Amino acid sequence: MTPWVETAAGPLPPVEGGFMMVRREPKPALRDAVIDIIGYHEQLPGHFRQIELASLIVPLIVSFGDPFAIGLGRLPGRNDFFGSFAAGLYGGPVIIDSFGSSCCIQVNFSPPGAYRFFGLPMHELADRMVALDDLYGSEAIVLRDRLGEEPDWDRRFDLIEAFVEDRLAGHEKPSSATAWAYAELLRSGGTRRIETIAEKLDWSRKHLVEKFRAEIGLAPKAVGRMARFNRALGLARTRTAGGWADIAAECGYADQAHLVREFSEFAGEPPTAWAARLA
Repeated sequence: MTPWVETAAGPLPPVEGGFMMVRREPKPALRDAVIDIIGYHEQLPGHFRQIELASLIVPLIVSFGDPFAIGLGRLPGRNDFFGSFAAGLYGGPVIIDSFGSSCCIQVNFSPPGAYRFFGLPMHELADRMVALDDLYGSEAIVLRDRLGEEPDWDRRFDLIEAFVEDRLAGHEKPSSATAWAYAELLRSGGTRRIETIAEKLDWSRKHLVEKFRAEIGLAPKAVGRMARFNRALGLARTRTAGGWADIAAECGYADQAHLVREFSEFAGEPPTAWAARLA
């Protein structure tokens, strides 16, 4: 996997391995929609691969370097190159190849924040990548060029934050009921029953599904499964004692075999293979 180096925002010197990364916490006005903003720059020829596991993040990538090759749940092919794009929620691994000359800014939205930013039904972005030009036309080209011409990362972050803030101001937030239901799934680690959430809202399950697809991107059951998987993933990354059976029980899986099936779907490999690859 491509090495990532986290540091404070600002111009970065080359780091070992030829990669640079800078991360900025969003300013207060953006924090209810934006999780973080990341700048990434490669300075080393080669073929590098990242595997992003299923997450509840909606990314916006503005590229001013070479494009990435990206495959949803599979290796990318010769027609799978993307420069600046947005991607909705996807319930599986995303394989990202780069070749030493990629440079971009990535804005990571929460799903409710993405709905407010893009101002369109989020199922239109789910399970796919959409070119930024198709979303914003010539405005996207101007933004990309301005970011590419600006040598200072602090200034780049200022420009992208202004772009995001302007669009957040122009669109409605998700309904308070949908926002509550989504937060409830996260708080419960994906274990809250969908029927219970619908009953609390005095909605039918069908109506809840429709609202989630429009304002979050996927049905609530899929979102809950991804929330539970991410909780298990977090425990596995930090746990020094106990095994997969303990994690399965703590996260509300029926048994370890259930966790393995879910992990294989969302990560593309069973948990033991994932752990061995990272060791």
